Parts: sequence; structure tokens; C-alpha cells
Amino acid sequence: MRQASIYDTTLRDGTQAEELHLTTEDKIRIAGKLDELGIHYIEGGWPGSNPTDKQFFKEIKNYALKNAVISAFGSTHNAKCAPEADGNLKAIVEAQVEASAIFGKTWDFHVTSALRVSLPRNLELIGGSLAFLRPNVRELFFDAEHFFDGYKANPEYALACLKAAHEAGTDVLVLCDTNGGTLPGDLGEIIRKVQAELPGASLGIHTHNDSELAVANSLEAVRLGASQVQGTINGYGERCGNANLCSIIPNLELKLGVRCIGPENLKKLTGLSLYVAETANQRPFPRQPYVGGSAFAHKGGIHVSAVVKNPHTYEHIEPQLVGNSNRVLLSDLAGRSNILFKARQYGYDLDKDDPAVLDLLAELKRREAEGYEYSVAEASYEILFFRMMGWSKRYFQMLNYRVLDAVNDDKEPFSEATVMLQVRGEVAHTAATGHGPVNALDVALRRALEPSYPNLRQMRLLDFKVRVMSMANKDGGTASYVRVLIESGDRHNRWTTVGVSHNIIEASWQALVDSLNYKLFKDDPQKWPKPGGKHDAAPAQDARKS
Repeated sequence: MRQASIYDTTLRDGTQAEELHLTTEDKIRIAGKLDELGIHYIEGGWPGSNPTDKQFFKEIKNYALKNAVISAFGSTHNAKCAPEADGNLKAIVEAQVEASAIFGKTWDFHVTSALRVSLPRNLELIGGSLAFLRPNVRELFFDAEHFFDGYKANPEYALACLKAAHEAGTDVLVLCDTNGGTLPGDLGEIIRKVQAELPGASLGIHTHNDSELAVANSLEAVRLGASQVQGTINGYGERCGNANLCSIIPNLELKLGVRCIGPENLKKLTGLSLYVAETANQRPFPRQPYVGGSAFAHKGGIHVSAVVKNPHTYEHIEPQLVGNSNRVLLSDLAGRSNILFKARQYGYDLDKDDPAVLDLLAELKRREAEGYEYSVAEASYEILFFRMMGWSKRYFQMLNYRVLDAVNDDKEPFSEATVMLQVRGEVAHTAATGHGPVNALDVALRRALEPSYPNLRQMRLLDFKVRVMSMANKDGGTASYVRVLIESGDRHNRWTTVGVSHNIIEASWQALVDSLNYKLFKDDPQKWPKPGGKHDAAPAQDARKS
């Protein structure tokens, strides 16, 4: 089976993405996860450019990586000095790494306009820099910056740059589509010409996503013989990003039959994607292929009906192969198959003609028409499902609540909430201030409940979204329905709940109550009905009568 090596540059090129920053500690943690995934090379950064990267190379020596080789990045030496006097190249040597990649100009336009040296001098910079590093690293890579644009402008000179690097002893010539504008057909044609000129050279590929083609171009390069693929986790990178390894790796393994990390490691891919996003403080992209939360999500009733019979009808691979799972979404597009699929997840084997299924479907469509969005608020749907199935346990009952907004002498907004609940037979009456009315309501609600349910201290509100649903009300404007989505989480899980009302405070209250009820329901060892049980129609009918 043919193999290709994966060269991850998340810790260097990925950090050039807007609003993305990694500390040395972040880089160490991500490097450990990349090693567990079976990545072959981890580019730790540019030791000659900043203290964070320099510290990374010092710290990473304390960790025994099992699979990955740490690589240091840099550029060809300054034209005004010799290679041995260049601080950038000396920093790579001092990093004491086994591998190094340096980039050099291969587009004549960049040589004369950006680097401002002659074309022959640039060839000297490439050859001299690589020759200097060659004895100091086990593996040496040359990133041919702007190669495809350079080849289009001056093929003879672009090839001369590659030949200079090859003659200096580089192990892999990495062809870079730095501006991300090359089409796959053009890229393939250029690679074939490079292979004809340098038949003994090992080639790599480094692409950017400015034309939404980074993954396609990387795969085309491997198909034509490239042995190394460079990219980043989740496609992080400057401008539109780099080639996304979370798409490239499964495409290589599952579609092209090219071995890179192996099937067992492939199952860790979704978890790694989420881990890197969390560490980088980036929200995961739900529609990301293979590893996104929506990659195997089904909403339309016809689709769900087919997926229940055979997932391959609407899934191009088994999601478990990449550590993901399929999901069925609930909305006004849902059919009975959606209800049945979710019921099986909760431990119920229902019949499609069960009155409870028909009632739940009708209630779902009615609520969606009002503005509820259960496709994203699955925790609220789960609570609704069990209520319809006959679950009548209440952890608390609202007696009343009040929210006051005012402005104090300093002209600062002031919010206070008062909540009165019945909890375990006792009345809890609490008040709290907060940063806005919803925060005050949240604090007061928790203050009333935590003495009876201390496990609520484990959860926290992660996100709060408001949307005006003008289509749900003919009057529109300020008389429209408002939908509130609240994402909450504890040490183990995250969940989303929804509330809808003309009143934003009431909608927020609904979502808050659902969020707390969901946590209590999940943590309750005596909740009824228990997962895995068989549905009994009688309790559901009784619940509807009450």
C-alpha cells in the first residue's frame, strides 16, 4: 500500500490565522495530541522569529514523542551575510531538531520586488542555506514559496530554484501554492513537468485555501506522486487558511487508498479537531467535512427514513471511521422516522403508528412554527420527548419571578432579579444582581436551587444567542417573537436549550429552566423512564390528559 507522510504546520502557519493565538503551553499540548494521532512531522515554529517558538523547542525536549519528528522552520539566509553568520539559520541549529524546513523564493517577481536581489544571487541563497543546514539535521525540506505562480511566470527560473535546492541535499522539495489561486488542472500539469525535469526528487505539497481548492490540490499532488503533504488541523492559517488535514487525511486513507496515519488513529480525528479548536479558543465549524458536528446530520424526513434503513443512503462513509457519529435533527421538516430514530437513542423502541409519536410530531411542528429550533437545541427536545412519554417528575416549580432594570447615579445599567420557587416542598425566595437581566435571573435561579441540588455548581453558561423571529408574527418589529438559545456545559458534556416568547426575558427564562432541568435529569439516578425501557402507551396518555 502506498504511503504519504503528514507534515503538520498548525503550530506555525496555523497561528497566522486572524484571532488565533497559541501560548507555548498550548503548543506543547497540541503537539502531544498530534503525536498520538500518528502525525509524522510537527512544525513547532520559527525559532529565530519570536520567544514563544524558541521556548517551545526548548520545552518539547522534555517529552518523549512516539510517532512525530519535531521540525523547525526558517528562511534562506540574509543576502548581506554568509549562511554561517545568519541568526535565523543559527537559531534552527541551536534548536537541536531532527528536521527542518526553510523557504526560499522561486517566483522571479518576488526575488526582485520583495527580496530585492538578483536572480542568480537568490539561487546562491537557496543552495548556501540548505548546504549549511544539511549536516545539522537528519531530514531537510525546502518549501518552494510561490512555486506555482513562479512557474507560470518564468518556468525556467522556478525550476532552477528547485534544482539548486536538490543539489544542496534537500530530502523533499515542497511545492507551495502560497497565494492559493492555482486550479487543480494547472497544478497537475506543472507537477508532471517538475517530475520530468527532476525524476529523482521527492516532492511535497503545501497549499492555501484562497480559492477553496487547498484540499483538492493537495490530493491531486499526492495522486501524482507527492510523498509529503503539509497542512493544518481545521485548516487554520492566514487569509482563507491552509490545506485542512482533517479533510486530507481521511480522503487519503479512505478514498485514495494512501496510508498515512492508519485506521485506528483515524478514529481519533474528530476528537483531535475539537481539542485543537478548544485549545485555540476557536468555535468548531459544524459543517466541516468528516469531523464537523453536521457532517453526518440528517434533518429531512425522507432522508432520515432512508438512513434508518441503511446509513449509506445519505452518508459517504461510516462516521465512526473518523471518530464521528450521525445525528438526526428535529424540525418542521421532520417525519415519523426522525422521531423513531431519536427515540431509539433514548432507549425506546416505538412503532411509527404509536399515538405518542404522532402527538410528538404534531407538537414539534407546532412549536417550530412559533420559532423553536430543536435541530440545535437537542437538550430541550429530549426534555419534551420524555414529557410526552409520561415523565412527570419536577425538580422545582416556578411560583413567580421579577426582573428590574434601572440606571444608577453613575449612569451604569443595573439589573436585579427576584425568584420564588417551590423546591422539595419548601419555598425558596432569592434575589441577585447581574450583568444584565438574564445574568441576574440566572444567578438568582441558581441561588435558589443549589442548596437542594449542589451538582448545579458544576455547570456553567457557555453561550447566549438571541434572534428576532419576525416571520413568526405578522406584526413584526418589536412585537415579534424572540428566540433565545443557551449553550451550557459541565465537566463532561455540553448542551443547548431554547426558549421562544414575545418577551425576551420570558424566552431566556424558558431556556434557562430547560438547561437546569436537563442537568438535573441527566444526573438523577432515579429518573423515570429509564433509558433502555420499552415504551408503555398508558403513561403518555395520562400525561397528555393532565
